[in-house]
Amino acid sequence: MSGGPGAPMRVLVVFGTRPEAIKMCPLVLELKGRPAFDVSVCATGQHLQMLRQVLDCFGVVPDHDLAVMKAKQTLFDVTTGILTAFRPVLEASRPDLVLVHGDTTTTFTAALACFYLGIPVGHVEAGLRTHDLHAPFPEEFNRRAVGIVADLNFCPTELARRNLAGEGADPAGLVVTGNTAIDALEWTVRRDYSHPLLDWAADSRLVLLTAHRRESLGEPLRSMFRAIRRIVEESPDVKVLYPIHMNPAVRQAAAEILEGHPRIRIVEPLDVLDFHNFMARSTLILTDSGGIQEEAPSLGKPVLVMRDRTERPEGIAAGTLKLVGTSEETIHAEFRRLLDDPAEYARMARASNPYGDGRARFRIADALEAWGARRAEGAR
Repeated sequence: MSGGPGAPMRVLVVFGTRPEAIKMCPLVLELKGRPAFDVSVCATGQHLQMLRQVLDCFGVVPDHDLAVMKAKQTLFDVTTGILTAFRPVLEASRPDLVLVHGDTTTTFTAALACFYLGIPVGHVEAGLRTHDLHAPFPEEFNRRAVGIVADLNFCPTELARRNLAGEGADPAGLVVTGNTAIDALEWTVRRDYSHPLLDWAADSRLVLLTAHRRESLGEPLRSMFRAIRRIVEESPDVKVLYPIHMNPAVRQAAAEILEGHPRIRIVEPLDVLDFHNFMARSTLILTDSGGIQEEAPSLGKPVLVMRDRTERPEGIAAGTLKLVGTSEETIHAEFRRLLDDPAEYARMARASNPYGDGRARFRIADALEAWGARRAEGAR
């Protein structure tokens, strides 16, 4: 261990986007509460305002802020910006282990920097696969690449563990933990929550919508929006809330198709506390997101996944999710079915969550303590 025998293990936790922060903050707080760890946090700033909202909710203050975000940034900009800015942080802090999460450009680039410097990597939410390198893009590449260099892989499910084992990962470094997304709900979902938009939707069935993925841009996204508008026009008791992504292409399509209907509200991105509480009080959710597929089942909410593939097939098998693609007619038909068929709705709402029990942070921390002890013993 870099601090000498008996010293706490230096763990540097890195994230850059809102979803990463939501899932990593519970783990950061757990590690900070254990004397076995000396924890620091690096935010890359891949997202800016949305990331700050999450950090404020959990009370996590980064020790390092790379602030790489800039207007009209590309994957080239984010990758080179993080790689250049992260090196001096690693060299100054000399961590025993760097923890990354999931499949973002921050995740891939931070792991690459660690590989270049010979620093061990722990990958939280490891092993998710669509087995199509271009869907989702660039996330499938990012998580596969991190899987190659990670020393410890914290897998949310047994299927994720098997994916990595099949790719040749060291079995000793594979730990099934559940997903920290479920842990985060302990901080955010509140019985006494209120909001003016809930008052607006109080007399209706509230449908929560998220749609923003790169592969959805263009006609797939427009097809989604057309299906949703049709349902709202057919159903006087349905209202849709859409916290819209910052991407200008997403905003333009939404303005053309969804704006102007009194029962569709397009709002700026919600902070994590608001978003989780809207999920908890919605009737159902339509999304092309990843994290929502893990969170919603714990809240008893059916999810229609508007993608052609998902790296979370466990939810499909459990019945909590339904993969509906991006066809207007298919989305419309499956949306209509959940609204009109109480038995189908109840079947999806009652399905168990395959992504964990809200204790993933404890399992990851325990595994890190055991790993640190083994390394310390080997150094003697």
